[in-house]
Parts: sequence; C-alpha cells; structure tokens
Amino acid sequence: MLEEFKKFALRGNVVDLAVGVIIGAAFGAIVTSLVQDVIMPVIGAVTGGLDFSNYYLALSSKVTPGLAYADAKKLGAVVGYGQFLTLAVNFAIVAFVLFMVIRAVNKLKTREEAKPEPVAEVPADVRILAEIRDILAARPKV
Repeated sequence: MLEEFKKFALRGNVVDLAVGVIIGAAFGAIVTSLVQDVIMPVIGAVTGGLDFSNYYLALSSKVTPGLAYADAKKLGAVVGYGQFLTLAVNFAIVAFVLFMVIRAVNKLKTREEAKPEPVAEVPADVRILAEIRDILAARPKV
C-alpha cells in the first residue's frame, strides 16, 4: 500500500496540481492586496470616503445605527450588503487579472507554435546516396 501511495503522490499530474495550488494561493493573496489596499481606497475616495464594507441592513432592534459592521454582527442579525459588494468587486478584479494572465500565456504559446522549424536543405550527394541505399535495400537478396 505504501508503494502504491508513493506512485500516486509522485505522478506528474499530482505534483503539477500541487504547484498550481501553491502559486494560485500566492497569486490570490497578491490580487486581494491589490483590491483591498489599492483599488478599494481609490473607489472610496472617489465616492467621498465611503467604506463599502461597513454598509449593512439591521434586522434586529438591538443593532443601533452607525456601528461598524463587525460590531453590528455581534449585537444581532444584519445583512452585510457592503461586505458582499466588496467581495463581488474583488472577485471581478481577480477574474479579470486571471483572464489577462491566461490570455498572455496563450499568446506566447501560439507564437512558439507558429514559428516554423527551419528545414535544413539536404545536400545533393547525400540525397543521391540515400536513393542508392533505398534501391539496394529493395533489391531481392540472392
């Protein structure tokens, strides 16, 4: 059973998948930082300093208006539509950045595939010798 597990774990696909997951997690952290630390503050500044993550609709009478979303959640039921908007924008940006990366990789692949391999011209004497070899090989043996 240990040998079978070793074969499974060391297959190329499993290792490739593990590398992809690790790189994806790192890429996700970079994009999350881009959204939270760069894009959302700009959007907040454009909209007059609004922080979307603190927009919510209180469903409980215990929640007083003006509290931060995290504090309001502790007091009672709230619908955090601001948090949802923030995450939706985050997803849209992650999807767009991922699309751009995949698009760039696909362009590089098509350029590599489009390059025709140089065909070396076979010298005439080599071509004639190959023809002679083929004729001799096709001749019945005595």
